[in-house]
Amino acid sequence: MAKNELSPMAKSLWALAITQGVLAILFGTLALFWPGLTVALLVVMFGVFILVWGIVGLIVSLSSIGSNKFWWLELIFSVLAIGLSVYMLRNPEVTAGIFVFFIGITFLVRGVVDILEGLFDKDEATDKRWLHGIVGALGVIAGIITLSHPVTAGVAIVWVIGLYAVLYGALVIAFAFREQNALKK
Repeated sequence: MAKNELSPMAKSLWALAITQGVLAILFGTLALFWPGLTVALLVVMFGVFILVWGIVGLIVSLSSIGSNKFWWLELIFSVLAIGLSVYMLRNPEVTAGIFVFFIGITFLVRGVVDILEGLFDKDEATDKRWLHGIVGALGVIAGIITLSHPVTAGVAIVWVIGLYAVLYGALVIAFAFREQNALKK
């Protein structure tokens, strides 16, 4: 199989990536422009966001077995994200107390996964590896900021979450269109 050839399933997955990106941008926009959200609503919104993120990642990782040597890394993150989101959605009152910690850890782990893919996936084009690195760096920075200032950050945490989600969503959409264009070649 050529480098730019994708499986028939992968051809249809680009729409899922677009959906994930749009949901991330919508979530981020709400967080940026409606920072007065109640903690319970934000916990539920973030829980749904992480659930969709995990499900899309799970589908992508399983469909890329054999074509992406880091499928297992995406699979591990996706399973952890799904587990975290289920916990958040089932226990919103408990989660509210440790919400900032969950957000920071999620961003940090996702950032590390993206950086590792960018650094070590020599089969990918250089521009895609750089995009993985940029997204990963944003995740690590967002995670560190969120974990460093859990109490005092207040509205800033909501803004960091929102900004990260908007940037992440835009880059996911860019990835999806890049892959779609590669399919047309």
